[in-house]
Amino acid sequence: MVREKVTVSTRTLEWKCVESRVDSRRLYYGRFILSPLMKGQADTIGIAMRRALFAEIEGTCITRAKFEKIPHEYSTIVGIEESIHEILMNLKEIVLRSNLYGTCNASISVKGPGCVTAQDIILPPSVEIVDNTQHIANLTEPINLRIQLEIERNRGYHIKTPNNFQDGSYPIDAVFMPVRNANYSIHSYGNGNEKQEILFLEIWTNGSLTPKEALHEASRNLIDLFIPFLHPEEENFHFENNQHKGTLHHRLAKLRKTKTEIALKSIFLDHSELKSIFIDQFELPPRIYNCLKRSNIHTLLELLNKSKEDLMKIEHFRIEDIKQILDIIKIEKAFLPRNQFEIHSI
Repeated sequence: MVREKVTVSTRTLEWKCVESRVDSRRLYYGRFILSPLMKGQADTIGIAMRRALFAEIEGTCITRAKFEKIPHEYSTIVGIEESIHEILMNLKEIVLRSNLYGTCNASISVKGPGCVTAQDIILPPSVEIVDNTQHIANLTEPINLRIQLEIERNRGYHIKTPNNFQDGSYPIDAVFMPVRNANYSIHSYGNGNEKQEILFLEIWTNGSLTPKEALHEASRNLIDLFIPFLHPEEENFHFENNQHKGTLHHRLAKLRKTKTEIALKSIFLDHSELKSIFIDQFELPPRIYNCLKRSNIHTLLELLNKSKEDLMKIEHFRIEDIKQILDIIKIEKAFLPRNQFEIHSI
């Protein structure tokens, strides 16, 4: 455990970790302070941060397991102490750390007798196990246990549904949230109208992230959500003699319905308008959206200023993704600057 004396600055807003400890391989604790805050600000930040810690951080879980010749989830196998349901519950408890996008496959292939633990899982290079001692099953006879696993990185939690059962595989309830608990408290000091506040924030994680890492990621994701509000609202674009006004989504829907595409110049008049349109407004697939955001591409102007070669340097980005982006935003080659990627050259 690490403890530090709390000191309050009266000049600039500062944050500090005042306590950190590791209770177990799957339970980390951290306590942070932010000060000095004006009256009421601690509640504003505390509520937003607690929500972001739970909902805006991605985690990695096993989401599906496939056994050989198993009729249903509550079956038992001769030579294994646990039922299939109990094995699924043990797989659910395994904590993973990764930087993967989407899903990947893993497997277990063990011959008994012996105890099967998380260290027996054969993983891709991008995934690692936080606690290798997690129990999975106990084999009492010399039998082979083979399980195909599906691993996914996502946020929030997913509950299995009956229609998720397919070809002998079983979905697993997934809790992707690395933060197990988060609390905040407020300490006020000063007199009368000069009162100020200190925000105390406590974070418990499952070990895939430290509390400090969780705080950084939640803050970064929360800031991303507010970036659009930092730009002044532009005048609504007009179609058909100014009779129709609407969002970018409606404008693109209008384009899809017309037999001939309206020139890009008639929609995006100058760079200032391109700069005010964010990629969040397009219906991009989650993987493509995350790749662009992680490369600090937030607006349509930033996207158009990238060449095809620039985009292909982004990790996990594919040539098909560029085609999909172009199809979504309906950009014609003739109206793109020369230094930008071209539709017909892909």
